[in-house]
Amino acid sequence: MAFLDKNYLLTTESAKAIYGEIGSLPILDPHNHCDVKALAEDRGFQDLWEAEAATDHYVWELMRKCGVPEELVTGKTASNYEKWKALAGVFEMFAGNPTYEWVHLDLRTRLGIDLEINAENADAIWEASKAKLQTAAFSPQSLILAMNVEAMCSTDDPADTLEYHQMLSTGRLAGRVHPTFRPDNAMNIDKPTWNAYVDKLGKRWNRSLDTLDDFLDVLAQAHDAMGKLGTVASDHGVVTPFAYQLDKAVAAELFKRARNGEALSAAENAAFRGYFLNEMAELDAQKGWVFQLHYGAVRDVRRSLFDSLGADVGGDISDHSIDVVQPVLPLLNRFDNRLKVVLYNMNPAHNATLAMLTRAFGANVCLGPAWWLNDSYIGIKTQLELGASIDLFSNMTGMVSDSRKILSYGSRFDVYRRTLAGVLGDQADRGQMSLATAKKLAKRLTYDRPKAFFGF
Repeated sequence: MAFLDKNYLLTTESAKAIYGEIGSLPILDPHNHCDVKALAEDRGFQDLWEAEAATDHYVWELMRKCGVPEELVTGKTASNYEKWKALAGVFEMFAGNPTYEWVHLDLRTRLGIDLEINAENADAIWEASKAKLQTAAFSPQSLILAMNVEAMCSTDDPADTLEYHQMLSTGRLAGRVHPTFRPDNAMNIDKPTWNAYVDKLGKRWNRSLDTLDDFLDVLAQAHDAMGKLGTVASDHGVVTPFAYQLDKAVAAELFKRARNGEALSAAENAAFRGYFLNEMAELDAQKGWVFQLHYGAVRDVRRSLFDSLGADVGGDISDHSIDVVQPVLPLLNRFDNRLKVVLYNMNPAHNATLAMLTRAFGANVCLGPAWWLNDSYIGIKTQLELGASIDLFSNMTGMVSDSRKILSYGSRFDVYRRTLAGVLGDQADRGQMSLATAKKLAKRLTYDRPKAFFGF
């Protein structure tokens, strides 16, 4: 088998046959981090660094691992060409990591560049890609259409003004781009920026947020506004999924104290976050939205990076020691049979427990796809096999790109589909299911299940 040839990740005839049924199906992406403003304005890419690496923390982290100076990763004075040359110069060292395959897939499948990325080919790839990326056929909106993205969900704050979603709702991507309600900034009462954020939220909705009722009313207003633009889900990022029930009067007192600048204890912070999650879940249940819970990510553990560059630049890890069951049970029981929930887990050590949990709560509670650093052939394969052996293939919710770069959507989904075809093909070859059933399951996980579950 040649590098990234047509049989990439497909090692059996059964896998090839299953992939043949799903490889060209439309993409349904329930969770990504696209730049909605850039997409609405359809701003073309100036060069390959902008399209492929300017927002990709995976690339940044690996460049640092290879000793590339920070100026050539996130610096302000180095040119994009210099950064690309630095990336190409170490790219062969990425082999074995999924980023190596993803970026090559982007070049081959989208840009038609069949060259391995290395120092010798850096200039040829740069020039060939630049000539294409600056054409209308490779603008962000054109790429979405070319990749057959039928639906995609961005990540949006309750304080966002949503004008770019308004633009997209009437353009050539009408009906394809859905906002997702992501109120983490409102939930994280322990953050030093929380009070300033609540002021910003109040200004956005022309309200003075002095009481918990004011706060919840504005969040409901933001929830409604996104709903009018096609939202199908909310999304919440936590370390430990605290979702304990809390009396409203207690939550109101915690809110008042925090607004007055008083520091709350760790237990009080957790109690408020639990109350908050339940309130947001109630809004989702009323609209029939999917409640997505991403947990286990410990952010910005490398202090020097955070101090020099701020948040979200790499240096995030998972925590194996969190309790993934007891804290979330109050919410799952309160909304049993009236809320659709997807649980995304950053640490694969918790997958078996979460599969048992989703099995116990029936069809409305699902184990999400392999998330973040598990989003690889190994991570996807492991999660599919383990999740199905405890819960059901048919109860999983498909794939998400979780990506900040449009150019990668097709590659991310293709890796998932090829891995899924291999997992199901192996089971068919072992006599665990018929090939016909495997093909049906592949189509369900690739298209039918996410379309029905999220309501696209």
